[in-house]
Amino acid sequence: MNSDLVIRTHWTGDPAEQESLLKHEWLVTNGLGSYASGTISGVPTRRFHSFLTVAHPDPLGRYVMLNQLSELVRFSDGSVQKIGGFEWAGGALDLHGMSSLREFRLDSGLPVWRYELAGHVLEKRILMPYMSNTVHISYRLVSGIGPVRLKIRVAVHFRRHSDPLDEGLPADSYDLKASAGRLEIHGLSIPPLRLYMDGESSAFTIETKRFTDILYRIEKQRGYGAQGDLWSPGYFRVDLAAGKDVTLIASAESWESILALSPAEALQAELERRQRLLAAAHPALHKGLARHLVLAADQFIIAPTERVGETTRIRATGGDVRTVIAGYHWFTDWGRDTMISLEGLALITGRHVEAGHILRTFAYHLRDGLIPNMFPEGESEGVYYTADATLWFFHALDRYIEITGDRDIFNDLLPKLLDIIDHHLQGTRFGIHCDPGDGLLIQGDPRFALTWMDAKLDDWVVTPRRGKAVEINALWYNALRVMEKWMIKENQSSRVSEIAELADAARLSFNQRFWNARTGYLYDLVDGENGKDDPACRPNQLLALSLPHPVLDKEHWQSVFQNIKERLLTPVGLRTLSPDHPDYKADYHGDLRTRDAAYHQGTVWPWLIGPYLDAWLRVYPEQREEAHDFLNRLLERHLHEACIGSVSEIFDAEGLFTPRGCIAQAWSVAEILRVWVKVAENRKSD
Repeated sequence: MNSDLVIRTHWTGDPAEQESLLKHEWLVTNGLGSYASGTISGVPTRRFHSFLTVAHPDPLGRYVMLNQLSELVRFSDGSVQKIGGFEWAGGALDLHGMSSLREFRLDSGLPVWRYELAGHVLEKRILMPYMSNTVHISYRLVSGIGPVRLKIRVAVHFRRHSDPLDEGLPADSYDLKASAGRLEIHGLSIPPLRLYMDGESSAFTIETKRFTDILYRIEKQRGYGAQGDLWSPGYFRVDLAAGKDVTLIASAESWESILALSPAEALQAELERRQRLLAAAHPALHKGLARHLVLAADQFIIAPTERVGETTRIRATGGDVRTVIAGYHWFTDWGRDTMISLEGLALITGRHVEAGHILRTFAYHLRDGLIPNMFPEGESEGVYYTADATLWFFHALDRYIEITGDRDIFNDLLPKLLDIIDHHLQGTRFGIHCDPGDGLLIQGDPRFALTWMDAKLDDWVVTPRRGKAVEINALWYNALRVMEKWMIKENQSSRVSEIAELADAARLSFNQRFWNARTGYLYDLVDGENGKDDPACRPNQLLALSLPHPVLDKEHWQSVFQNIKERLLTPVGLRTLSPDHPDYKADYHGDLRTRDAAYHQGTVWPWLIGPYLDAWLRVYPEQREEAHDFLNRLLERHLHEACIGSVSEIFDAEGLFTPRGCIAQAWSVAEILRVWVKVAENRKSD
């Protein structure tokens, strides 16, 4: 796969160029929830930036284990040049390598830096072998007279990746063990960090050092503690000869696992795996910018090694456990995000077996008619405060069956699917129940935000939406219709008429209650607190005409779509609230309270492009070229912008539409992939 995701630099000292190098980020993952991530400048700006953050079994969760590398190149004439850098709390910014960085690119999704140093060209590459808590940082002297000496100082601060920067083990409590070129750093009740330098004339020098008052600028911008210290046990040195790789290996695995493959073999295996991913994806994803999202999608599908008990029990039945990380760096797996993302991440990319594992994994955790809202970091049990994740489960299962033809899964899960419907009819947790008077779903619990607009800080639920929410009832109707369809296909006729009647009643009531003739679009909520209806223009109403079984009468489709297009559409996604609303917030910035106040009150979400394109093609099927051009412009704009090669969680609602939130979000990537294929198929059939 030839890369066309390239950022070329020629350092001039321009402040704007400096800011660009500090805001561009990279991400590498391993299929276990572990990751490496940083800025292309080498300066860490988040507490999550590290060369190795490891997902340990519960109750540990993800731990930062290798925080930072300070690299120095010494030439034959005795001159030296540094790579990487720090920002200090006093305001100093060390951008050692920026004057020599000429290019950053993704090769098969893997980050590569290219430096020009005193007549030498040096490349640096990072990969994580699949399903191994290991990272390889490789260096190659591409051109120039060698050898040159490379010195790499390692720095650590073992802590949970979301813990404050000033918390963790005191530096003098680390235990260092070195033998035969192998280094181990022990600290806390986690496996040791094992380090090994693969290269000519390599050695490790014990020379402890403490880096103090490091500033992490994005943490400061987000209102968190932004200063921390790192401890270094010493440095590796190795000679670089032209055309030969040297590799620093860092790992939480056993030595036998670490050294089972040479770095060259590990790289070849990973490149071949990535080529297989591309080959298995839908043909529409084999070219153009969307093919990069196939590799981005791979970052979110994981085997959750934290939940050991669950994995053991499911594997004993002949299955396997898979789930979806909702976003990097701080999210775990969320039921809603997983079900929305399933088609884009796993089905159109050809990962059908894993898609089945994901569905069965969440079905395993079904409780009281609900799948989990999310699994907290380092815990084996999920939490269930969601009204829509279980309804999205029906949609994801429907898409899985349609695409794979695996009808056995329906029969296997039928008792659980009927149990879900019965719990919703009778009433389940958090006030979720079907109103017998009109057949619509109502939900509400003052302690929680149960829809996807779930911002909550302490006791403050920002967008409570307690009552009958528009998208919940669109999903409820869709779930009933797909259930009716499956039961007819599988000759499960015992309750078909009952489910069909429930769907008919929900549709009739929906169109009577949610259509707002005065505004020309749908109420966001009816029968809300104090019996009020909410006329706010939000994107949630899209689901009433975008799902496979649209609940909204066709005569209203065009009016709803046009209102959403005019009020909510931006070049990078849909606003969550119309700008004419008094609660609208144009920017997502500041401390947690300020950000939560804007999270669903105007902030743009790119995942909504999925249902928007579904609705667009349903209302205007002849506009497929325009839809394709819109998607292409979005990718051209954004794939070079924040996390190179992926799609951010959210954007500001106006101005430059600055990317915010998670640097890589599962449903952002998934929904763009899904509708890219949908638009391509429509264009092909023209």
